[in-house]
Amino acid sequence: MSYKILLAAAFTEDGRSMLESALDVDLVCVEENLDAVTPHLAETDALIVGDVLHVDESLYEAAPNLKIIGRAGASLTNVEVDAATRRGIIVMNTPGVDAITVAEYTFAMMLALVRCVFAAHTDLINQDWQHEKYIGTELQEKTLGIVGFGRVGREIASRAIAFGLDVLVYDPYVRESQVVGMRLKMVGLEELLSRSDIITLHTSVVPDTENLINAETLALMKSGVFLINVKHSSFIHANDVLAALESGKLAGVALDDFEPETLADHPLIGHPRVIHTQRMRFNTYEAQHNLSNLLAPQILDALREQDYRNAVNLPFIPGREYEALEPHLRLSEYIGLIHHSLGHRTGILRVEINISGHEMEGLLKPLTVALLKGLLAPRLGKSVNYINAPVLANERGILVTQSKGLALDSYPNLFTTRVEWDDGGELVVAGAIFNQTEPRIVQVDRYRTDFVPDGTLLFMGSFDVPGVIGRVGTFMAENKINIAGWRTSRVEKGGNTLSVISIDDLLAEDLLNDLREREFVRHATQITF
Repeated sequence: MSYKILLAAAFTEDGRSMLESALDVDLVCVEENLDAVTPHLAETDALIVGDVLHVDESLYEAAPNLKIIGRAGASLTNVEVDAATRRGIIVMNTPGVDAITVAEYTFAMMLALVRCVFAAHTDLINQDWQHEKYIGTELQEKTLGIVGFGRVGREIASRAIAFGLDVLVYDPYVRESQVVGMRLKMVGLEELLSRSDIITLHTSVVPDTENLINAETLALMKSGVFLINVKHSSFIHANDVLAALESGKLAGVALDDFEPETLADHPLIGHPRVIHTQRMRFNTYEAQHNLSNLLAPQILDALREQDYRNAVNLPFIPGREYEALEPHLRLSEYIGLIHHSLGHRTGILRVEINISGHEMEGLLKPLTVALLKGLLAPRLGKSVNYINAPVLANERGILVTQSKGLALDSYPNLFTTRVEWDDGGELVVAGAIFNQTEPRIVQVDRYRTDFVPDGTLLFMGSFDVPGVIGRVGTFMAENKINIAGWRTSRVEKGGNTLSVISIDDLLAEDLLNDLREREFVRHATQITF
């Protein structure tokens, strides 16, 4: 299989070479704008973007084969992740790869701001040198307030402490126990704003942080504060910040993010106490090198379904290797396929999932998604994947319930499922992982069993009477169908049985119908795994 990758982001040569040298890849490199990208979207399997191109519903509509969005960087503000999820598109980023670069740039802006570097530089070019104009401020013993304490915030904090700054941090998602021994103090937002001499913004871009710095929050600050925002333009209300500069509430502002359409008439551009650049914070060779070398193999592995790293809308557990998780996902998907094949042909009403055992710990969500994929894909086609299976189930009114603790005897790690249909029918299927690598089915309906879901299997319900195995064997021999394995289970003597027969070739439809008409056969269905 060949994949088309559309690269619309800054990549170093070694990153591009990694993609170009892949034998199963057709790489197309374009500028990061909609006009350059659009002609290639129809055939694109993976799109790599920076922070300029807005990846939205209209772009997805033009890219019916799109499987992966790779964001060159950590932020996803220009990618509509929910829309991608509904379409089954994996969205992956590269978190932390540019944390040091952004932290260092924040300090570059901080030092330039408090020491009037840019103003002095510009005036000297204009031969207007007045030494007394450039009275700066030391960082030593000042208080730095960091709003948002992710990877970048932590890098800034460590450097700030080395500069002799007192550090205050506000982040509602960070616990006190996570910063023990870090020589900083966690505080509320109001306290940070009122005590800080310098404030830098590194929080998440969400509706609650839009215009975080406005007339109301500026009023909480003491006079002469320096404000730094190298993260996102939505954090500040530009006109309120301008008023605070004019009143002296703010001594200076450093910015590194503007919406392109506002550049011509932005109220802060050109102000003598504002330093402004455009998205320079992660513009270093080291960051580009690390980013390219991280994202390129991520994209290749995901396209080849070999591994999934840094996928923000994939239900895999952070820190668990996909290689270790894959047998569990495969087991769950196979169980979903068995439900579809052996179950009723009416609408699905309810799906119940139960896990037990320490090996299953933390796997409830990914196993649920894989089960839904196996259950829905035979009906809805290849568009169903791990990303959108829960969305598609919800759209169809399927109630999904999850629980822990129920187990069959002698199976310490067990995945048990029950599917209920609109007509009242239901089916239980359970599975387990043997030796941490081999998926096995251990229960179908009321029947305890033990088989590997592999190849072509014939599921045959019959009556518990003598001669069934011999008569089916004769039938297969007469039709030149080789039997590779046979597993028969019964609930009670003289009742019903379920046989799972491994065969080398699919039975033709007329032969399968012929078998179904035998008087000892209750039902027969073949499944290819």
